[in-house]
Amino acid sequence: MDFKLSEEQQMLQDTAARLVRDNYAFEAREQFAKTELGYSLGFWQQLGELGLTAVPFAAEYGGFAGNGVETLVTMTELGRGLCLEPYLHSVIFAGGLLAQLGNEEQRNELLPQVASAHLQLAVAVDEPTSHYQLHDVRTHAEAVSGGWKLNGRKSVVVGGHSAGLILVSARTAGSEREESGVSLFLLDPRTPGVSRRAFPTMDGRKACELYLDNVVVSGAALLGAEGQALAALRYQQGRAIAAQCAEAVGSMEAVCNLTLDYLKTRQQFGQVIGKFQALQHRMVDMRIELDQATSMAILAACVADAADSDERSRTLAASKVLVVRAARFIADQGIQLHGGIGLTWEYVLSHHAKHLLMLSHQFGNDDHHLKTYSYLMQVA
Repeated sequence: MDFKLSEEQQMLQDTAARLVRDNYAFEAREQFAKTELGYSLGFWQQLGELGLTAVPFAAEYGGFAGNGVETLVTMTELGRGLCLEPYLHSVIFAGGLLAQLGNEEQRNELLPQVASAHLQLAVAVDEPTSHYQLHDVRTHAEAVSGGWKLNGRKSVVVGGHSAGLILVSARTAGSEREESGVSLFLLDPRTPGVSRRAFPTMDGRKACELYLDNVVVSGAALLGAEGQALAALRYQQGRAIAAQCAEAVGSMEAVCNLTLDYLKTRQQFGQVIGKFQALQHRMVDMRIELDQATSMAILAACVADAADSDERSRTLAASKVLVVRAARFIADQGIQLHGGIGLTWEYVLSHHAKHLLMLSHQFGNDDHHLKTYSYLMQVA
């Protein structure tokens, strides 16, 4: 099997790598994180101008009809640079939901804005008690004259503090954990009754708690068929998991490179510590884990846009488990081999470690995906 990138894919990777390298020095990232927005609006606009936010969308909406591999090369470079922009949540997850569930009017109006980075989206599916279960929805939507009335709370909405529109899951029928009856709504956060509490996550990005108190939206805010959103949520979260694996690989590559450079320069007992065989072996172990994670990220990218099936779900679950375990190992070893400096806030390695830990808990941790994988093996 040929794993080489095509000429167009290589150009896309070079463009993303150059953009990150020229605009995302660690010191600049720290300044972006301190702003109210929490990321660089200028960099976000550059992503749009260069077409990087348009990669996964169809040409009729201003996109390039890219597949999982194009997403892979883009996300790897964003992960390598520890970019704070909500590309994963706005373009991949929310954009995918809009493309899959939206009617013709919704797609024609909104997808070109997302593809050009003029509109940032967020997805609000997690709740305080849901624990990665997309069908555990306690936020309710009640039909009222001309629309819907929403009540409930959503947790850890990444990018929700700055989103122009938030895609909110709410139950329109059934009990709290039924798989049917889950609907998806396009919510303008400026609507009366909506409140947000923004906070920084552990890796420097920003998220918010979303509170809905008798929020009335029009009938046009419903995305897809009433009560039938769960399958699309699961499918698009699978695409987001594949993109997340690629982002983690980029971050892990940066940790390995930082650690290797440190071993080549740090001296003890009159020689560089990279000459000590025990440390060489640990560096080799890190590279082995990285290679395995890279292989799984490529596999996830290859199935991300495939038709929904148990095999696709098993592959994505396995990829998430192996990438997460590799990420924890590489982050831990990188800190250990650096010593105390690896934990300091002023050194970029600690931020990669925090980001990798954060990724391991988004869209389900390894225990959740192991359980999913085991269940799918039983029903196969």
